[in-house]
Amino acid sequence: MSSGPLSSRVQALCGECGPRLAGSTQAAVVDISRRLGEPLRVAIAGRLKSGKSTLVNSLIGRRVAPTEVGECTRLVTQFRYGTTDRIDVVRRDGSRASLPLDESGMIPQKLGVPRDEVAFVDVTLTSDRLEDLTVVDTPGLSSTNSSISDEARRFLFNEAPIDDDIDDDSAGALSGAEAIVYVFTQSVREDDLQALKSFQSMSSKLSSNPINSLGLFNKVDKLAGTGDPWPVAEPLATKQGEVLRRVVSDVVPVIGLLAETTEAGRLTAADCEALRTIASMSDTDRQVLLASVDLFIARDCEVSKAQRERLLRLLDIYGVSFAVAQFVANPKLATGELVKQLFLASGFPRARSTLERAFRWRTDAIKAGWALTSLEKIAGHADRPADRELLRDAVERVLQQPEYHRLRMLDVAQQVTTGAVALPEEMENELTRLALSDDPHWILGMSGATVEQLAKAALEAATRWRAFAVAGASPAQARIAHVVHRGFFLLSQQVRKPA
Repeated sequence: MSSGPLSSRVQALCGECGPRLAGSTQAAVVDISRRLGEPLRVAIAGRLKSGKSTLVNSLIGRRVAPTEVGECTRLVTQFRYGTTDRIDVVRRDGSRASLPLDESGMIPQKLGVPRDEVAFVDVTLTSDRLEDLTVVDTPGLSSTNSSISDEARRFLFNEAPIDDDIDDDSAGALSGAEAIVYVFTQSVREDDLQALKSFQSMSSKLSSNPINSLGLFNKVDKLAGTGDPWPVAEPLATKQGEVLRRVVSDVVPVIGLLAETTEAGRLTAADCEALRTIASMSDTDRQVLLASVDLFIARDCEVSKAQRERLLRLLDIYGVSFAVAQFVANPKLATGELVKQLFLASGFPRARSTLERAFRWRTDAIKAGWALTSLEKIAGHADRPADRELLRDAVERVLQQPEYHRLRMLDVAQQVTTGAVALPEEMENELTRLALSDDPHWILGMSGATVEQLAKAALEAATRWRAFAVAGASPAQARIAHVVHRGFFLLSQQVRKPA
């Protein structure tokens, strides 16, 4: 994966400084340089039975992560791209035990290594989804304990000493997550908030704020039985977003099971024929059959009980009802078209789009910011004063370059979205949009506008922020306003550049 311009410059900095550093400090800088060329790392967090693994499978596009609570779900598991499918159980001493996927293509429930010896599970897959995204599935938090396991702390947030005696592959895997997706069901509880804050407090600077954290409100199909859950799910997700606004950038409602079934290609032609058969029943018989899970399994029906149980595993009762309704409306509906309709009904397209906008579009800035923060930490741990001075001077030189204004934008957005500096809501939203994207139409809320209209609006925004900075702002607000003023000025220049 090629690095963006910001992370490439930090990578060059590492190359310039590395040979002049000593011992463990040099090794740590070399490791950061290597990490900059790797995909963005997103950690999936949440409590037990929130559907984390189902959503991991949806992101990967394969059903690989076990969804039943077992040995694997209590361990940190990393999913990354590889030329072959492979599982490595990485022990605490750095040694690895390799094993194949089971006959169903999933991680085996039994790993063959005592749990207390396992640091994490490293899974490489040929999925093209992982070429620019590494997914880390973390142990689920129990309902009575919102603490984060030592394994998760070590894996995600690099809490081990910099000179920890461990092999290169493990050292790379143990470095910090750059973004967090928090999965929850029903309403957010106080310990959900505390758990998410705990994850954030340990992560790198730019991933420890709402800008690089996303909430997924999962299993919304449970809100309305067999009925349409979305009229309830959408406003509830909005309310959850208000509760979580200081810890996540957005809350997206999803039906993870439908997403996994469609994204992993689990629905077969035989499944669709069974659904088509149910759709052909009389209205009364069909309505009774679909009234509840118990009735769906127990009632006499042309479709076998085993097939109906499989449909529930794939779609649950809402998904079955939705699919049957599609066949009632169009009895000749093709399997591929049904899968598309189910995928849309899962809410996952919006979740994936939000991930693209919130994380992947800003990969370069996120990774560069993570690396610069890590270099500052390494400088603080360096034994030699000369090494500390060399690294700090190099970081400062990079931050002075004009193109690194994007990192300043993320930094001030962090201060505002976490509530450290208060701004009027309209200004906070404008700042957040500017930090989140490089799409001028979305930033300025002017879909379809011309270049001249966008440039004019960006300059007007720059003027407003400058006026706020010099009249009416507190000192902290003024510092932020000056950064945003320059951000909008640079945006006006960007939109005028020839394509």
